[in-house]
Amino acid sequence: MIVWMLRQLMAQRGIWSGAALQRLLLEKAGYRLSAPSISALITSQPKQVKAETMDALCTALDCTPNDLWAYTPQAAARTEGA
Repeated sequence: MIVWMLRQLMAQRGIWSGAALQRLLLEKAGYRLSAPSISALITSQPKQVKAETMDALCTALDCTPNDLWAYTPQAAARTEGA
């Protein structure tokens, strides 16, 4: 299972709003994202992320892609007697 950790990472960095993230992306990474795009990244797990968006997030939040995603392997279903 892969989990998008942007909200948790933002909280760890004291970033509490989409507007604050938008400003940080522009200031630190020179990257502009629309308010709806930022809202979508914050409120739901993306199915895909552009490499340039990932780069900007990592630059702005001083993190790596590994910090933005958490992977937990799913346990194989075991059937006894089958």
